[in-house]
Amino acid sequence: MEKQPIKSYPNPNYGAANYGYPPPAAAAGAPAMFAPPAAEGPSAPPAGMFDSMPGYEGTIAGGGGGFLPPPMPSCPVPQPQPGPEQPYWNIPSISEDTARDAFVLYVSSKCCYSSAPAKDGNITNMEAFNTYRYRLETFTESRSTEWSHEPYNGQPVDAYVQPPPGPWDIQAKSPSFFMDNKEIIKVPCTSSLKNCHVCVGMGRRPCTNCVGVGNKVCWVCNGSGFRHGDDRCNHCNGRGRENCNHCHGQGSKQCDTCHGKQQLLVYIRLTVKWTNNCDNYVVEQSSGLKVDNLSKVSGKELFRDSQYMVYPVVGFPDPAVVQAAQRLVNEHQAKYSQTSRILQQRQTIELIPVTKVTYSWKGKSHIYFVYGNEFKVNADDYPATCCCTVM
Repeated sequence: MEKQPIKSYPNPNYGAANYGYPPPAAAAGAPAMFAPPAAEGPSAPPAGMFDSMPGYEGTIAGGGGGFLPPPMPSCPVPQPQPGPEQPYWNIPSISEDTARDAFVLYVSSKCCYSSAPAKDGNITNMEAFNTYRYRLETFTESRSTEWSHEPYNGQPVDAYVQPPPGPWDIQAKSPSFFMDNKEIIKVPCTSSLKNCHVCVGMGRRPCTNCVGVGNKVCWVCNGSGFRHGDDRCNHCNGRGRENCNHCHGQGSKQCDTCHGKQQLLVYIRLTVKWTNNCDNYVVEQSSGLKVDNLSKVSGKELFRDSQYMVYPVVGFPDPAVVQAAQRLVNEHQAKYSQTSRILQQRQTIELIPVTKVTYSWKGKSHIYFVYGNEFKVNADDYPATCCCTVM
């Protein structure tokens, strides 16, 4: 049998009719016809949409842009100075009453713990394992650029009026030190007017729900125009199709990119980020309490030093703190000066109280820990727990 050529039928409702004019109604009783899928416009702006701006030649569209290294300072920066000397601090062990009160409060917060061991257990020993926490904060400012666009509503078009200022020459309002923040700035002298790339300057796009036809197969009669035998479908009046409720039968909808304005204002967007980069070092202690528990509590602040660039701690009694300070200061200054501008650094040393409490209950010995200024408790081997089943 000779193969018949495949015929293609153009959709009479697609094209100019999709941009504001309703499609012709289907004849009563005519079989339902399915329209071909509507062509989708490009999701990303074409490269030719963006002009070449002096000083911003490598700027791309989307993706957050690339971080721009700060320029070399025009004047010498102040050199870090050793921080003030601090006296040797220590925190005495907590009293037995304080340890018991903290234990009772901890147990009361556990629905499956009996309070008897906490209230009536016999405390046999208390040992102090106070430790230090060194913290270094580096407050930085970083800048990145990317091409952006917005619907044109009469905004100024200033591209090529004069060369745009450099990304680090644009003024931005810095927040208080060590507070994260972000500011979005439209770079002056980069705004130009372009046709919308999504709707090709039409202001409207084919409706994806009805693929640009303006109507769909009637869901009641499934496109036949009849419900039972010769009873005409009352939902579509026998047409077999119903108007699309997404586009109200027009076959097209307002473009979401240009909001129907047909044109876009294209410009370079500068993102300024202020970030407080923080690292902690806690000196290991031999009490048996996991170091991760100490991240949730505060301690007694022994030392604080805030400068443009801090000098590593020297002369502190614990050599582990001195070594950690030297390492973190070097790491921060090498890491963050490459892609951002360091505005301020701050280093602190806290003494965190840790007390290991040994107590006996029903002839057996158990331990718990009381730590931090908040008197937090850790008791992994509490002897009077029950298994609760959630129904």
